[in-house]
Amino acid sequence: MDDSFYKYFQKNIAAGKKQLAILIDPDKFDISETELFLHKIPNDTTHLFVGGSTVENGQTEITVKAIKKAIKTKTELPIFLFPGDFSQITNEADVLLFLSLLSGRNAEYLIGQQVKSISKLKNSNFEIIPTGYILIDGGNNSAVSRVTNTQPLSQNNIETIVDTAIAGQYMGAKLIYLEAGSGAKNVVNSKIISEVKKNISIPLIVGGGIRSEEQKKEAYNAGADMVVMGTAFEEIPKFKH
Repeated sequence: MDDSFYKYFQKNIAAGKKQLAILIDPDKFDISETELFLHKIPNDTTHLFVGGSTVENGQTEITVKAIKKAIKTKTELPIFLFPGDFSQITNEADVLLFLSLLSGRNAEYLIGQQVKSISKLKNSNFEIIPTGYILIDGGNNSAVSRVTNTQPLSQNNIETIVDTAIAGQYMGAKLIYLEAGSGAKNVVNSKIISEVKKNISIPLIVGGGIRSEEQKKEAYNAGADMVVMGTAFEEIPKFKH
């Protein structure tokens, strides 16, 4: 398996370069405006994530293909799949974040969906990165929580969050992803990010509800190696280019 994208991720971290992923939800993305979308994303974007909690069958592949076609007119950006379930997996992407929902106790999202994905992954040629996914309470009823039927971890229970991240690393995760959920009212707070970063030796991704340059920088300063934003940047002048 080629792990060049993961190695590149690590090289950027070693060089002190923070990374920014823009998350595209196929169910909300207009493929007719793909090129316009790519011109609007922030100049410091390093990755594109594609996926959502609920996506119509086949829509992820259509979206990835449209981006791949249009991206040739812009600086090459890797496309990472961030799937809500195994049906969203498409070989058109560059990388799959092989997610395990560590914060929940629903076996379907700890291992069930992963087993169901194997028939697709056996013949895939993209890079697969095991990722420990931890859902943090963002102050709203997130789509992830509804779909997976799991409760997010309280932001006040930092010790449990840290221990969950460490457990994920011990289980073989190559990334830890702290997520407050799409549309979160409260982002993952700096203390949580800082404590998790201190206690793991693998890259840390933080997302959910990050809508401003200030929130992005705060996450970076606390220890996030990568920040994930949705399309909120389109509504914020300082993110327009």
